Amino acid sequence: MMTKQGLNPYLPSWEYVPDGEPHVFNDRVYVYGSHDRFNGHAFCLNDYVCWSAPVADLADWRYEGVIYKKTDDPLNPDGGMCLYAPDVTVGPDGRYYLYYVLDKVPIVSVAVCDSPAGEYEFYGYVRYSDGTRLGERQGDEPQFDPAVLTEGESTYLYTGFCAIGDKSRKGAMATVLGRDMLTIVEEPVFVAPSEPYSKGSGFEGHEFFEAPSIRKRGDTYYLIYSSVVMHELCYATSPFPTKGFTYQGVIVSNNDLHIDSYKPADKPMYYGGNNHGGAVEIQGQWYIFYHRHTNGTAFSRQGCMEPISFREDGTIPQVEMTSCGPNGGPLAGRGEYPAYLACNLFCKDEELYTGGFGASGAWMDSRFPKITQDGKDGDEEMGYIANMTDSATAGFKYFDCHGIRRMTIQVRGYCRGAFEIKTAWNGPVLGTIPVEFSNVWKPYSTELVIPDGIQALYFTYTGMGSASLASFTLE
Repeated sequence: MMTKQGLNPYLPSWEYVPDGEPHVFNDRVYVYGSHDRFNGHAFCLNDYVCWSAPVADLADWRYEGVIYKKTDDPLNPDGGMCLYAPDVTVGPDGRYYLYYVLDKVPIVSVAVCDSPAGEYEFYGYVRYSDGTRLGERQGDEPQFDPAVLTEGESTYLYTGFCAIGDKSRKGAMATVLGRDMLTIVEEPVFVAPSEPYSKGSGFEGHEFFEAPSIRKRGDTYYLIYSSVVMHELCYATSPFPTKGFTYQGVIVSNNDLHIDSYKPADKPMYYGGNNHGGAVEIQGQWYIFYHRHTNGTAFSRQGCMEPISFREDGTIPQVEMTSCGPNGGPLAGRGEYPAYLACNLFCKDEELYTGGFGASGAWMDSRFPKITQDGKDGDEEMGYIANMTDSATAGFKYFDCHGIRRMTIQVRGYCRGAFEIKTAWNGPVLGTIPVEFSNVWKPYSTELVIPDGIQALYFTYTGMGSASLASFTLE
């Protein structure tokens, strides 16, 4: 098997933690997010868990366990409501405060802990000075997706959800809280517009939808958010935390749309959906955390991360989805790699990839390749790609290849055809590996030459039936 490296997704293939908010505390990076269930029927069905890694080794993620149960909130004793995307900040007292929203109430809940990943205890609800909870006063907009940043005695709380055409919601809100982390000292103001209120704002076409995340770099505040097109994380900047935000661009798309460095900008390279994430600086390098969709539904999302850079003016060039995001460079071009690392996954029906999803969460059928797993939620089963029908392509970026002369793949399924091996999604075929029907994982090999240097690898299935791809080995 391969040597220890940073991979995308960065957590095990059986873990589903989307909406990732990364923070560095005491030389470890902690990721807080919602918690999807494999084969779940809705978003965020599981309790909050936390994973962390030393800042010097982003391949060494440790499971910190369940940090907060959905039944810990007094409004949710039967667990009938889900814990949506949270965020964490350190208060003036040095304790860690977890902000979240339950899926059927309009208010912000807060829990507290003495350590970054201990067991959080319910603390209270964000409220006005008269005790009215934020989101319940006449004229309040419902609260959603809280993000928090504490500076001195003040905590800035960002919230909001604004669907296209909904004139009842005006955009992302910023609210200032006092030292007790609950009481509002400056009432909500709008910092990024919703679609009906965006004319002349500079946000047109990328208006605020949901998923605010806030960071400060130097003297500049970066408001990261999911736009109305859902698959992209955009950002706006301001020298102030509660006013003056200017739209700047897209950081990452979980369709890899807009990117034209290796394919046409409007060609989707992975099936998309909603997106949510934040940024963090780890030993001088900034990363964007985001999520991808697996299992052909909206409800089995996995966290990914990519290094980002800043131009001299503070803007961020959009980054590609890769298989090597946290690795600090390409993966080693030797050894066995699991297929769930695919950062590109598409077929001839690509135009359907950017569509929305219905109430069931599912919008892909057996015509579409998908990353999935055997077993049930929580089983430590290795992920793989299913539904590799004729034209289905899985892409992996990037590998530092030298002297590769042989390729082996692990395949099962009702299939009779071949996998074509390329170093570009539309490049020449460097080798072909015939495959046959098998009920168990079976190795197939071919001799081929992969050019030396940093390469992408693409596997395109041609033939009858449907193959599943578990792994490939470079020799």
